[in-house]
Amino acid sequence: MNRIQGWMALLIAAVLLAGLAGCGEAPEMPEGEPAAETAPASTPSAVATPRFESGMIPPAIVIPTVTPDAASATELPDAVTIAMIAKSSTNPVFLSARTGAEAAARELSERHGVTITIDWRTPPTEDGQVQAQRIAQAVNEGADAILISSSDAAKVTGAINDAVARGVPVMTFDSDVPESARFAFYGVDDIQTGQAVMRELAGQLGGAGRIAILAGNQNAPNLRRRVQGVEQEAANHPGIEIVGVFYHAETPQDAAAEVLRVMNAYPDIDGWAMIGGWPLFTTTLLTDLNPEEVKVVSVDALPAELPYIEAGIAPVLLAQPTYLWGYVSVEKIIDKLMGRDVPEMNRMELVRVTRENLGEWARQLRDWGFEDVPEQYLQME
Repeated sequence: MNRIQGWMALLIAAVLLAGLAGCGEAPEMPEGEPAAETAPASTPSAVATPRFESGMIPPAIVIPTVTPDAASATELPDAVTIAMIAKSSTNPVFLSARTGAEAAARELSERHGVTITIDWRTPPTEDGQVQAQRIAQAVNEGADAILISSSDAAKVTGAINDAVARGVPVMTFDSDVPESARFAFYGVDDIQTGQAVMRELAGQLGGAGRIAILAGNQNAPNLRRRVQGVEQEAANHPGIEIVGVFYHAETPQDAAAEVLRVMNAYPDIDGWAMIGGWPLFTTTLLTDLNPEEVKVVSVDALPAELPYIEAGIAPVLLAQPTYLWGYVSVEKIIDKLMGRDVPEMNRMELVRVTRENLGEWARQLRDWGFEDVPEQYLQME
């Protein structure tokens, strides 16, 4: 058994124990408009079950498991529709989640002899009000369950509660709505994620330097908590100075432009704590940032971001296995519809991606259906 396979065995056991442990503590976290289907070039293709047995999964990924049919208390209807409402249809991380959800739907359809459909209702750009409208639309059109990553918890709480009151269970992923009637959440601990980003960046800077925080949508509860985590951890490093927290529209172009704007305003910045990988989905910063002068640590590690590791600009990326947002969440929703117990809090662990495990991670991305993983990384040991 190789090192990664050994980790996998331990992780599977840990996940099974976690499922028995029950619930954890919740984190603080125009009608009729058609859902957008726009996808950028870095869109994963539809694939069958990810090859978890391949030994390619780096440590700390939560392995999805299927509850045995014998535990079922309720039969599923012949057709099940799960409305999936992510933050934006132009963000590659949510397209990855969609692919995972559709893969789980295919598997579980075959397993249970029913038809499970993922109804993608994600708006093209972040808008909590549009998300609320699409929750209501999904309920009115007969959805059996709803899966959502919230752009603005305050704007969707009422719609979630209304859906649940009408008998439609709601689960959240990535960005929780803990004050709502949603039955479960799947995602990272955002405070710990921010702390991890800052801890890694402090290590890259030798414990001293001026840094900036790139923070995405100011209204997203998960991102606010990640910023909080960065600030908490920075307080443990007296040599670190935060020059500011910088919010922006969550597109690669807007994020990269904000980084360059801030670098012009503060040319002595030594590092960036990026609580999302938005600007790394473009090649702009590969030429505009000097790895000898500026270091980046970022959340997420999708194919377009991997060259930043190789270039030394982002020596560490903390990957969210975003495919599993969809895959695991659909499993949990089906369990809920079948009357099984589902823990309220379902934690996703980050994966630390560096030059040392870049090849393993690249191959995992390929197994999850990403067709644009650079070949040179697939060939790495």
